[in-house]
This record gives sequence, structure tokens and C-alpha cells, in this order.
Amino acid sequence: MNNTLLKLYRSKIYTAVMLVIILLTIGVLGYRYIAGYFWLDALYMTVITVTTVGFAEVNPLDTPSKIFTIFLILTSIIVLGYAISIITEYILNRNNYEDIKQRKMQKKIEEMSEHIIICGYGRNGKQAAKKLLSYEKSFVIIEENKEVIEKCQNHDLPFVLGNANDDEILIEAGIKKATTLISALPNDADNLFVVLSARQINAKLNIISRASEETSYSKLKLAGANNVILPDRIGGDHMASLVVTPDLIEFIDNLSIVGERNVNMVEVKVELLYNAQEEKTIKDLDLRNRTGCTVIGFKNDNGDYVVNPEADTRLVPGSYIIVLGRPEQIMRLNSEFELE
Repeated sequence: MNNTLLKLYRSKIYTAVMLVIILLTIGVLGYRYIAGYFWLDALYMTVITVTTVGFAEVNPLDTPSKIFTIFLILTSIIVLGYAISIITEYILNRNNYEDIKQRKMQKKIEEMSEHIIICGYGRNGKQAAKKLLSYEKSFVIIEENKEVIEKCQNHDLPFVLGNANDDEILIEAGIKKATTLISALPNDADNLFVVLSARQINAKLNIISRASEETSYSKLKLAGANNVILPDRIGGDHMASLVVTPDLIEFIDNLSIVGERNVNMVEVKVELLYNAQEEKTIKDLDLRNRTGCTVIGFKNDNGDYVVNPEADTRLVPGSYIIVLGRPEQIMRLNSEFELE
């Protein structure tokens, strides 16, 4: 349940408990000073009267004691009835709320388009989600571990509970309208099956898969993955690079996202920068003077990359530029060209 609803029920439960304690206290004091019972006998009489179990009184009651007992019985019916109703309502609504929240989440997913699907919310899946959040990209998480999903709920992340190998689960996650699928499951066989299923459902989908073994690389590519990542291999290369070129690697690491909106490098489609019918060059855009950002890479319409492109490089439709800058410069770029 969400925090607001949980606080509301806690407040009601605390109120009910306090009323019961006050009722018991009044009963004990009443039997002690009105009926003249000892403390233990007063507590016993209070409990059997409030719970209406029907046991006989400790000693015969006089008229004031009988009047007090009538008052205690009527009051206990109201107080205990309120307490039981609050606890019952909490238990029932807790289950109903989960169903309502799941339906609301599914409706939100159904309204998504051109989003990303992350299969598996383990170490790699969490890193992918964190990166996508920093770039404000919409995504859906598929995870079969309910405990992991509950953590997603606390962070209001869109999710589908189920096995990513199931076609129905992929469809629930909106795979037909998604642009990219990241398969970050720990088992290579599961990733292979997800890639096969995803490619069959959406032939245009960009699929990125994780692999633990190098022997799985070619199989995943053959199954339809556009990119296959070997995290262990990348980690080993990274550690070795810290020995060979430590300063360079530290600089590259600083280009990564280390906090919310702290983006240093972006890829921008040229059609978003100007009217592509009037072909321009990198020099014509004048990004350095306008935003402070520097163009460090270019991807042409054939998918070929050029590092540190010349200023007279023509920005043809379907091409991209890779831009480097400080977070505030990237934000200026987004604002200048209305990229967000």
C-alpha cells in the first residue's frame, strides 16, 4: 500500500487501540472504586464484561455497580465494533489496493509507446534502469521475483510481474510498441529464449542481450540480438585499462552519469537540430558558441561512425552527432533545440 493510505490506516488503528485501552482502564477503575473489588478482580470483571463471555461476577453487584456494568457493556460494543471494523477493513483493502494498483500500472504501460523493456531487475537490470532514468527514458521492467517487484513499487517504477520467457508477459509489457528490449537475465539460455520470442513478436525491435559465456555471443546474435554484452569481459578489460591508462579511464568514467540529470554526453538526431531539407554542416550549427557543447562524433545514414568529425561534415537526414559537454551545457543544448 502507498505511504498515504498506510499512514491513514495506522492512525485509525492507533485510535482504536487507544479507545480499547481507555475502556479497559475505566472498567478497572470503576469496579475498583464503585464495586470495591481488588485490582485483579476488577481487571477480571472488566475483561469478561467487555468481551461478553458470560462468566459470573466475582461478588454480587449493588445498584451503582449494575448501572456501571450496563454502561461498560454498551460502550464496549461500540469500541470493540469500531476496532474490529478498522482491522478488517485494513486487511481487505490491502489486498484490493494491490489489485487496483496493478490494474493502474497495466493501464499506464498500455499507454506507453516507443519505450524500453528491461527483462530482469538484477544487478545489470538495475544499472540499465538507473541510466535510463537519468536520461528520462520511459521503460518497463519484467521481473518474476515478487520481492524485487515490491522494491520497484516503492520507487514507482513501471513493472510487469512474470517470466520474460512468456510471450503474454512480453505483450503485457508493450513489446509491440516498444523500440528496445534489454534482456538482462542471469541465465544465457533464458536470454536466448527471450531474444527469440521478442524478435518473433516485433521484427523491428532493437534487442540488447546480456551474456555470461563467450560461447553464447554468436548464438544470441543468430537469434536476433542487435548487441550482445559480456559484463564480465567488460569488467576485466576495464580493470586492466586502469593499470595501463589509469588517467584516461578515470576521465572516461567521469563522463558517465553519477547523479540525477548529470549527463555529459548525448547522441542527437540531426533532424531535431534543424530542417534537414536545408542541408547543413557541423560548422553551420555552431553548437560550441550557442551551447558550449563540442561535437566529438558523427554517425552517418549508413551507420558508420566518425570520431572527431571535420567542421565541414554534412549532416544528412538519418545521421546523428555525438555531443560532449558539462551537465549545464547539455541542458542548454536541450533547451536551445527543444530536445526535451
